[in-house]
Amino acid sequence: MSALPARMLVMMGDQCACIRIMGRANFASSVDFGTLVNELRRTGCGSFVLDLSECVLMDSTFLGVLAGFGLKYGAGEGGQGWRGIKLLNPSARITELLETLGVLHLFELTQGSLDPAAFNPPQEAAPANVTKAEMARTSLEAHQTLMGINPANAARFKDVAQFLAEDLKNQGSPLSRRD
Repeated sequence: MSALPARMLVMMGDQCACIRIMGRANFASSVDFGTLVNELRRTGCGSFVLDLSECVLMDSTFLGVLAGFGLKYGAGEGGQGWRGIKLLNPSARITELLETLGVLHLFELTQGSLDPAAFNPPQEAAPANVTKAEMARTSLEAHQTLMGINPANAARFKDVAQFLAEDLKNQGSPLSRRD
C-alpha cells in the first residue's frame, strides 16, 4: 500500500468548510488533516463537509483521527454555531469501514453535489513538515480513539497501539501531546 498522502482541497463558505479528500486518506495525511481541521475551527468554522467523492480508501489512522473529531465536535457537541461533520459521497467501502469500527453514528452521510456558489474557489491544503514521532503519536492516539469508542476495536488494534507506544518510547518521545 502506498504511503502517499491524500490531496486535500479546502473551500470556505459561510462558517462552513468543505474539504475535498482525493486519493487514499492514510496515516501520511492524518497529521495534515488534523492540523487543517483544528486551524479552521480556531478561525471560526462552524461545520465541515468532507467531500469523499474521490477518496479511494481510509486507513485506520485516518479513520481514528476523523472519529476523534466526530466525538469532539459531533452534533450539538462543538459549541454555539456548530453544525457537525457531513460526509459527502462516501464510497460503500468507506461507509462499511465506518460502520464496522462503530463510528458511523458520529457523522451525517449525504449524497449529491456541492453548490459551487456557496464556497470560495478551492485552495490546496499545505502539507505540514511532519516528524516520524508526530506521525507515530497521531497514529497511536487515533487507534486509542477507535478502541475507546468501540470495545470490539481493542482486539483489532491493541497490537498496533502497543507497537506504536513502544516505538515512541524508543524514540524518547512522549506518548501523547500532553506528556
